[in-house]
Amino acid sequence: MNIPYRLLACALSLVGCISFPVLAQLSANPPIDSAPTAASAVPQPSSTAQQLYAAAQQDLLQLRVLLKNGNSQSSVGSGFLIGTSNLVVTNFHVVSQIALEPDTYFGEYKDTQGKSGAIELLAVDVLHDLAIVRIARQGTGFFTVPHTPGDEQQPALESLSQGEKLYSLGNPLDLGFTISEGTYNGISARGFSDQLMFTGPVNPGMSGGPNVTADGQVAGVNVAHRRDGELVSFLVPAIYVQQLLARVSSDMTPPTDFKPIIGEQLLQHQAVMVDTLLDKPFSIKQLGPYAVPVRESDQVRCWGNSDSSSKKAYTVASINCSMEAAIFVSGDLQTGHVTMRHQYARNRKLNSLQFAQLTSKMFGSQVYSTAKSDTITPAACTESFVAHNAISLRALVCAEAYHKFKDLYDFTLITASTDDSQMSLQSMINIQGVSYANGTRLIEQFLQGIDRRTGQDKPAASNDGEAAQ
Repeated sequence: MNIPYRLLACALSLVGCISFPVLAQLSANPPIDSAPTAASAVPQPSSTAQQLYAAAQQDLLQLRVLLKNGNSQSSVGSGFLIGTSNLVVTNFHVVSQIALEPDTYFGEYKDTQGKSGAIELLAVDVLHDLAIVRIARQGTGFFTVPHTPGDEQQPALESLSQGEKLYSLGNPLDLGFTISEGTYNGISARGFSDQLMFTGPVNPGMSGGPNVTADGQVAGVNVAHRRDGELVSFLVPAIYVQQLLARVSSDMTPPTDFKPIIGEQLLQHQAVMVDTLLDKPFSIKQLGPYAVPVRESDQVRCWGNSDSSSKKAYTVASINCSMEAAIFVSGDLQTGHVTMRHQYARNRKLNSLQFAQLTSKMFGSQVYSTAKSDTITPAACTESFVAHNAISLRALVCAEAYHKFKDLYDFTLITASTDDSQMSLQSMINIQGVSYANGTRLIEQFLQGIDRRTGQDKPAASNDGEAAQ
């Protein structure tokens, strides 16, 4: 039995790129509300929001990515002009197609007055989901992000107070430019770089738009929202915009190929990620008589589950751990992510052949597809039987190389215990976007943590959803 598990990365939605299929899901005949009564009078618009939008609108842009063949729209996001320059800040995921496939895609902007023009990609920061593009017009000076971190004009993260009003600007769902009021609610450290938590709407199409304080200072850049929550949104802090702008000038020549730049940034990230994951030994949890390794930290969350109904012919308990953030590279590739899973099955009423067939099916269901892909090579796999600690294991290791990014790989290790015909421990670690050396480091440490504690055969896990202890 394969117990489904929660991957919060699936609940985190990058909101900059909206495609026609998404728009097609909007109702063609929206419901018509009845006339409001006096008791349900429309609230007065915030005067602060009105003033901010009036002052900012000339420097607020919609960014569109289009196919060169046919000039049809592929994705839509937002952006904003910096100072009086011709530089525009947006999210990388808004313009990623231009960076990766410049022969296929091009970009253009449209301002609040309906004027449009070409955009030119100058710089990217994949790790913080930022990009700088150049256009053929200057800003009015409303949005100012100083190049020097700590500049007195730019509020530091610690100067924002929880509950402080923030204002998000952009073009949601390609419906028109808007400003939305919300509140700052601290820093999220669920990834390997900080994001600001914004309790307010950040809808598809608003990615790359500015988020400002009541006095118009840029606090961050709209980047994502949680699909499994209400008004749970995230911003890229302005400090990372400062750092990227420091590497860009208005008259610079853009790179001819962004793929080596992106690849180098991904290699930098994986080095930090793996060092952080291995800076201390894995925690050890118990599933039946087996000891299994997990990592619980700010970046990784674990859950447990147990299916031990007395009516079933076997019981299954599981522990699942997953990083809560990944690096967006393209619509087909999110990387810099690690998941772990342990499943413990114990026979109750099946004969030996039936239980062996069950556990074989469980093992096979964990093997990842090796179908042809434009992003990674077919998996190269090695299977062997391993005896270490007090346990014997069947182990399958697979590696896949990235087509466009040198020295980056995905690794998967799947193991199954072979030391007891009436119980089975199956473990998996999937590692995305690491060097070959770091992939093998993680696999070795994970494998080393799997053990059997002789003489112990404890209940698998409780039904309360927490990981077994």
